[in-house]
Amino acid sequence: MILALLAVAAWGQKVPVEEFVLPNGMKFLLVPRRGDPNVAVGWVARVGSVNERPGITGISHLFEHMMFKGTRTIGTSNIDEEMKTLREMDAVRAEIRREEQALIEKQRRGQVADAKDPKSRTPRHRELVEKYDALVKKARGYIVKDELDRIYRTAGGSGLNAGTDQDYTVYFINVPANKLELWFWMESDRLVNPVFREFYSERDVVHEERRMRTDSTPTGRFQEQYESMFWQASPYAWPVVGWPSDLEGITREEAESYFSLYYAPNNLAACLVGDFDPARAKELAKEYFGRLKRGPRDPEPVRTQEVKQLAEQRMTAYAESNPEVHIRYHSVADNHADEPALLMMSNVLNGRTGRLYKSLVLEQQLATAVRAASSGLKYEGYFEIVGTARPGKDPVEVEKAIYKEMEALATTPVGERELQKVKNQQQATDFRRLQSNFGLMIQLLVSEAQGSWQIINQYAEKFQAVTADDIQRVAKKYFALENRTVALYYRKEGAKP
Repeated sequence: MILALLAVAAWGQKVPVEEFVLPNGMKFLLVPRRGDPNVAVGWVARVGSVNERPGITGISHLFEHMMFKGTRTIGTSNIDEEMKTLREMDAVRAEIRREEQALIEKQRRGQVADAKDPKSRTPRHRELVEKYDALVKKARGYIVKDELDRIYRTAGGSGLNAGTDQDYTVYFINVPANKLELWFWMESDRLVNPVFREFYSERDVVHEERRMRTDSTPTGRFQEQYESMFWQASPYAWPVVGWPSDLEGITREEAESYFSLYYAPNNLAACLVGDFDPARAKELAKEYFGRLKRGPRDPEPVRTQEVKQLAEQRMTAYAESNPEVHIRYHSVADNHADEPALLMMSNVLNGRTGRLYKSLVLEQQLATAVRAASSGLKYEGYFEIVGTARPGKDPVEVEKAIYKEMEALATTPVGERELQKVKNQQQATDFRRLQSNFGLMIQLLVSEAQGSWQIINQYAEKFQAVTADDIQRVAKKYFALENRTVALYYRKEGAKP
């Protein structure tokens, strides 16, 4: 199936996007741009933390790490012996898990103080750990470290990386135009012949990443608590990096099952932006990605929807940070009819010429910084305002001042000149974002994961159509007391300002 589509972007700029889909269901978006002899290339799996379940939270992000470990061809000196060793490791790990579960049960019963304490292990448990460590050492002897990255760098590739969000996982790189076939072979090989080597040690790496980015930051764990309080039913409640106990328990078998469903070609999309021949790109796509077998079924959409919040929720925390207030309202998912008005509203509030800065920072001198953001996720959405209190001011004072500004939006229409100013600013921002090959490639992939790549080409018209009445209407609709969740941060006693 081949569809040639012209997408109209900001300021009427036409971005030619050619879409085609392989028989196995994998979609390709092609945007040839003559000039710089490089191509920004990437692919997205329509899977993120929202698709997980309790017990395997963090597995989507773990996959981001595992996809750089190589394949049956890349990253190994002896694939047959390596696979044999990995199977032995899995068998030993299964026995260790049974021992670990027994210790967890003893901890529940109060028979041991800490199930993770090595002193609590049985002799059999210690024996299994020693056997497993020996197998790990053996398996590492077959690994050719970082070979995937080295091959790309040797060929002139740059910026090899990936990212996991709540709704998607994206992989990307810049490659010279004459090395495009290398990308098609490398990335398809990652999907056809993946080897989840160093799985359990990489699981520990992700656990350490969680410790560094969340546990060791001033407000990281408080933010997780805030998210879990805000999302009562939705799977957006758990962190992308996963809960600690899940990271410690995810198995290679669970990972392989997850991969077979969410990394099947019918759940993937790729994008190329730069100096390349579309006809040649299609040939390469069919030759290399055409090898992927379609999944036995398409992944199911997320079933659990957020329930209506019935009362205001509040949280007070003391952290080694500046006093702040976070105010969040449930709003709408990405590409909802009300989203453009909410985004325009955030523009009215934001920036040094925006209402919040002029009122709270310059005039009332209550805050040192304040910002608003409308966040439309794939299945849900929220509108959030964050204010940092000026020294000597209470975050509650900042909170009350924010409510006055939000009330003004609901009671008095935004002036025509003010509204046109933020529309022009949005237009200019969108135009700049489309100039970068890499930026456009990422935008197309993320939009495709959220619903359709064509979304980014529809926003300009939708933004221009927003009226003052629209902003007033959504302010009244979403900014109700019972629809908000508030977090107040105070500086922990003894913390440095």
